[in-house]
Amino acid sequence: MLLNFKFFSRVYYAVVLLALIVVGGTLGFMVVEGWSLLDSFYQTIITISTVGFGEVHVLSDAGKLFTAFLIITSFGTFAYAISSITAYIVSGDYRIYFKDYKALKEINKLNGHVIVCGFGRVGSQAIDTLKAHGDAFLVVEQNEDVIERFRQDGRILYMQGDATNDELLVKAGVMNAKALITTLPSDSDNLFVVLSAKELNKKLQVISRASKKASVKKLKIAGASNVIMPDSLGGSHMAQLVSTPDVVEFLDQISIQGENEINLEEIDFQDIPEDCKYKSLADLKKQFPVCNIIGYKGSDGNYEINPNDKTAIVPGSKLFVLGNPEQIQSLNQIFGIMQK
Repeated sequence: MLLNFKFFSRVYYAVVLLALIVVGGTLGFMVVEGWSLLDSFYQTIITISTVGFGEVHVLSDAGKLFTAFLIITSFGTFAYAISSITAYIVSGDYRIYFKDYKALKEINKLNGHVIVCGFGRVGSQAIDTLKAHGDAFLVVEQNEDVIERFRQDGRILYMQGDATNDELLVKAGVMNAKALITTLPSDSDNLFVVLSAKELNKKLQVISRASKKASVKKLKIAGASNVIMPDSLGGSHMAQLVSTPDVVEFLDQISIQGENEINLEEIDFQDIPEDCKYKSLADLKKQFPVCNIIGYKGSDGNYEINPNDKTAIVPGSKLFVLGNPEQIQSLNQIFGIMQK
């Protein structure tokens, strides 16, 4: 709603009180003094604003009593109304509201987006990756300082509030989202988010952060597709750099962020050309010798590294191809995949 009553309640009340005083004063002068509508309105304005102008006409005794009563009853109200309206303009509250309203309008247009709950260290890294991939996303965050940064930046869609709140998730478009990433610092909060999100959208892919090993199983039972322990991954990565540094550095170079020389892309069965579906990988390689097919995910969910050329491309399967950015771009063009 553009003119949110809760947000502008003070201004609404001030305007209504001001209007009542003006209408009451105008009608009072018309009845008591018998003046015209314009003269009565003008006399009311100069009376309640205390500008000190002279009367429109000579006041009768009854008119003087009514004017005194009008001044006494309206002075505080008029000052309150003007100060309330001025406060909203000077403080910039109206700008905050309209920025939030604009963000909400954009969120309502989203479809197939990613909801990121929490903008801490892990959440910010997730957002950087989503940006690089070209995925549409929005951030749900409680911290006012973070939200203010988003308002000033203007490039990140946001919603302020508690991500464990079902109503907020609905407003964030969880019903139309393709995935939700929850990176809240508390495992119990992440568990609530996972439960709520899967209840609202059973097809939603949910990826959760976990701080404790014991929470991983609970989060998966709640419906999380994947559970990541950032601290554990970081420590393991550092240890592998000691044991197999070249292998780890090579794997770090395999990215789809568009910044490295080696890129990894996944191709869904739906993106495979019609004349290649249900055929073998060997047939696909002959027709499109662009990138190296290094992995295959079958319809049963099992993965195969360096798949056999006889492997059939069937519904529900995915291919994982490796190449440089130019090869990946050429592959996307051949398959008609939208370049991110």
